[in-house]
Amino acid sequence: MAVSKEETGQELRHEMLRGVDAVLFDLDGSLVDSMWVWKSIDVEYLGRFGISLPEGLQYEIQGMSFTETAAYFKEHFPIPDSIEKIKADWNRMAWDKYTYEVPLKSGIPKFLSMCKENGIQLGIATSNSRELVENIAGVHKLRDYFTCIVTGCDVVRGKPAPDIYLEAAGRLGVAPKHCLVFEDIVQGIQAGKNAGMRVCAVEDAYSAKEREEKRALADYYIENYWELV
Repeated sequence: MAVSKEETGQELRHEMLRGVDAVLFDLDGSLVDSMWVWKSIDVEYLGRFGISLPEGLQYEIQGMSFTETAAYFKEHFPIPDSIEKIKADWNRMAWDKYTYEVPLKSGIPKFLSMCKENGIQLGIATSNSRELVENIAGVHKLRDYFTCIVTGCDVVRGKPAPDIYLEAAGRLGVAPKHCLVFEDIVQGIQAGKNAGMRVCAVEDAYSAKEREEKRALADYYIENYWELV
């Protein structure tokens, strides 16, 4: 007898969530469709200083915290501003885009509700700034779902180091082996695995070239969250 898509999704969900007490989400590309925002911001920001966007820049800074990325820009480009000024400018440039142009990943509201109904704690572990995370949480009414939000600036090392996911698990009071991570980039998947957690890779156009590497590194792979609900 043929197995329906719904039945297949239920089996995958049951397998993924078996023994899981907390689900941790990366933000950009995993929880919201926002990875495209940052390339446009980088082009505009560097253009202010007469600098063209170097090829491969996005790959070089993947996984870095907001502060680490600002420090990278300060070190590698002739930018006279302080690291704090760089971050403040980026926040201003991104604010409207995150408020009006960045949607949730497909199927996320239903999946979050399902997790909450089943007593699974939810957390966000992101390299982005707290200001933008709080903004997106407010815009999409996510605050009632998430018990903790950890940013890269809350820990010493950015992804692929496990710091941010271990910090999130610690705040939730859940052992790493009982956590499931959703990530869209290689460095993030590595961070979750380095923390001793199971990881589900999420399809995202920004990291399409790394699709096979993501599949190989992660425990699971989904194209969207409707596959799980």
